[in-house]
Amino acid sequence: MYGLINKGLIVSEKLLKWIRPEIRELSAYHVPDANGLVKLDAMENPYRLPEGLLPRWQQGMASVALNRYPDPAATELQHKLMEVMQVPQGRSVVLGNGSDELIQMLALAVASKQRCIMSFEPGFVMYSMIARFVGMEYVGVPLADDFTLDMEKTRAAIKQHQPAVIFIAYPNNPTGNLFDADAVEEIIRIAPGLVVVDEAYHPFAQTSFMPRLNDYDQLLVMRTVSKMGLAGLRLGLLCGDRELINEINKVRLPYNINVLTQYTAGFILDNAGFLDGQAEMIRADREQLLSQLSLFEDIEVYPSQANFILFRLRQGSATEVFTSLCKQGVLIKNLDKPGPLQGCLRVTVGTTAENQAFIQALEHALHP
Repeated sequence: MYGLINKGLIVSEKLLKWIRPEIRELSAYHVPDANGLVKLDAMENPYRLPEGLLPRWQQGMASVALNRYPDPAATELQHKLMEVMQVPQGRSVVLGNGSDELIQMLALAVASKQRCIMSFEPGFVMYSMIARFVGMEYVGVPLADDFTLDMEKTRAAIKQHQPAVIFIAYPNNPTGNLFDADAVEEIIRIAPGLVVVDEAYHPFAQTSFMPRLNDYDQLLVMRTVSKMGLAGLRLGLLCGDRELINEINKVRLPYNINVLTQYTAGFILDNAGFLDGQAEMIRADREQLLSQLSLFEDIEVYPSQANFILFRLRQGSATEVFTSLCKQGVLIKNLDKPGPLQGCLRVTVGTTAENQAFIQALEHALHP
């Protein structure tokens, strides 16, 4: 038996040597099991499709030709998204299987060992992960202590590293705050390369750089339908200069938007009125949840313009609080590790009932 195990290890090592060292050093993106739990960890919209729309959607789904490849460019869906998202005239879009694929496409299009991708820390983990996937350096500029942009450090980092792409999450994930618009605009002006304003949480922030696309050729705006209540579709769009989008489109894998996503997203966009109502409810519940959390003397609550709230324990172990919440049937995001997020947890705004279940569980976790 030992000989078989030893032989297996030797064979595995012979195979694994072909995997790039920087990939072997990574850990796969972890998604925790939420079965049986109140799920408030992934910034999902808690509301499902209205009952009145379900029969029509199901009837239309029955006519989708699963035996045929989808429209490779998802042309009809592109037009609908451009209208609903108010993409300026003269600008173009490319669609991705979620924002992650769009980040990867852009990284592939600019990839070179002599170039780097830049963003801000703490920030969205996929910017740095995908930079490593494509063999590029990643530069994370530290935010100020209050998670605002530190413009002195930002200017110095841009001058030193000359990034090919700068990603700006607007609002920021995982902190939830909206960066100063004038500061973001300065970054766009002084950047030597492309600047992507990632507006994944636009429905909850109600402010956007989309109208400024015609002001800056180097500006790209990225959106997703996930936070609108369609996370299961995996659909995002990148908007910007037509020639630039054409080049990025060259690294898009064919048929990346499947027929079920194309039909469902198109159907939802044709009946999009309910989405504004859901976003309004989430914004109202966010303010209520912020107020309730601010009553806990044990925690510091950070302002949010997204559909989640970051908070930090003033004392004690955030990981122990997270574990207690899980045992009580509530799953949130544990961000507690050495660095700027030490002691931090993040909760997604859910339904009123889910939010109250979280508050009650948090009370018990803090004061058992």
